Amino acid sequence: MLNVTIWNEFVHEKNDDQVKAIYPEGIHKALADGLNCPEFNIRTATLEEPQHGLTDEVLNLTDVLLWWGHMAHDRVEDEIVSKVVKRVQEGMGLIVLHSGHFSKPFKALMGTSCDLKWRVAGEQEILWSVNPAHPIMSGVNTQIILEHEEMYGEFFDIPTPDDLILVSNFEGGEVFRSGCTFSRGQGKIFYFRPGHETYPTYYNPEILKVISNSIHWAAINSYANKPVFGRSEPVRALKVLV
Repeated sequence: MLNVTIWNEFVHEKNDDQVKAIYPEGIHKALADGLNCPEFNIRTATLEEPQHGLTDEVLNLTDVLLWWGHMAHDRVEDEIVSKVVKRVQEGMGLIVLHSGHFSKPFKALMGTSCDLKWRVAGEQEILWSVNPAHPIMSGVNTQIILEHEEMYGEFFDIPTPDDLILVSNFEGGEVFRSGCTFSRGQGKIFYFRPGHETYPTYYNPEILKVISNSIHWAAINSYANKPVFGRSEPVRALKVLV
């Protein structure tokens, strides 16, 4: 069983009636319900909890962390960010969703601004699979059509991904690298673009399937043998030079 923690700042849902109507119990609860399966032991965490719900105990027990944030990136404490980054480097998987591209942990792990173009106009988005053999696309259609989403457009200021899985095309003409993988230390990271708070994207079965697959993919190194650093004794007797 994989221990999955879903982190959501849980701000929009409290102060925006439109968002609350779509996600009345929060995006984190919608994701937890949609991803519910016997293989996942899911817990949720939010911004206003002590230590943002990401205590040492929680992080140490987490195989894969999902992160959704938007309007409160600056309110995430730097100490918690450092702990998240450290756990990723130690092997915890990280799935960064939608506007989490601007979150402190993702920017710290990428080392770039992670900036992009955007527009909220309820446009159709088609996500095209450009790497259908990748495990994240297992059992997923080669194209996913979302009738209404926020536009993200290139240039997306991220390092070159290890793998490019999905590319989006929007009604207004823009394209975007919407599914990208990265490795940092022992950890695996997947950035997945869809999920604006005013659209019911996280109820879409295909979107949930991609996220579910990415959890399995990102968890691989969370329980692997960890590297040992520091001074090492020789495995063969050394010749003594005189």
